[in-house]
Amino acid sequence: MGEDLLRVAVLSLVEGITEFLPISSTGHLIVGKALLGFDALGTVFEIVIQIGAACALILYYRKSLGAQAAQFRVNAEVRRFWQLILVACLPAAALGLLLEAQIETALFTPQVVALALIAGGVALLAVEYYMGGKPCGDARALQFAELTLRQALMVGAAQALALIPGVSRSGSSIVGGLLAGMNRREATEFSFYLAIPLLGGATLYKLVKSLTVLGADELLLLAAGALLSGLFAWLAIDWLLGYIARHSFVLFGVYRIVAGALVLLAVAGGVIA
Repeated sequence: MGEDLLRVAVLSLVEGITEFLPISSTGHLIVGKALLGFDALGTVFEIVIQIGAACALILYYRKSLGAQAAQFRVNAEVRRFWQLILVACLPAAALGLLLEAQIETALFTPQVVALALIAGGVALLAVEYYMGGKPCGDARALQFAELTLRQALMVGAAQALALIPGVSRSGSSIVGGLLAGMNRREATEFSFYLAIPLLGGATLYKLVKSLTVLGADELLLLAAGALLSGLFAWLAIDWLLGYIARHSFVLFGVYRIVAGALVLLAVAGGVIA
């Protein structure tokens, strides 16, 4: 149990730091579990631990969310914003429910993660090239009234690709937002808001479905992982919003390609299976 707690702490650090960066937290967890030899919870761990990140988001945006909740019944702009959030969540939620078993059986492997990391890195670099070196000073906070149904649909369609581990939910939704005409900050914040219902819903669904096979030790590991990942996720949210005010996503694109290549080398060398 002690060794498992230590492994969970390491993986929670990985999850918290990577959840909202466009580099795939699930992909990093799959590779991390393979390197650490941790398989006590199967695929339940990669999904349920994300509740910590969702809680970190709620706490980070607590003032804004509280104001929106107070105005929801009287403010049409707030209601419309959350309708767009729902629209953007639907593709990933529907496909996830339909293909859950196939995805976890066939795609939760280091090899798939490596290829998805590389493909996503190329996509990030291509989008930055497409933006033509657009300055990073376009860092206005998210403007609810300016969002359109088309933008929400584009983000939702892109986000659904993240069902493939290694693609990155935040990365795909940010790319979708950029291609839909959002600036870097708007695309990133919209991705954050999307994570609240999507990560929260996926986590609760998986947890309830798995309760009958989880013992007290397993629940303790999950609780510890969620708590620690939430703490690290909070720090990552604040850092990322500050980073994109001054930089593009090129660094993340390069990192993904290098990380994917290293994972392929590790698999080929028998370091991980």
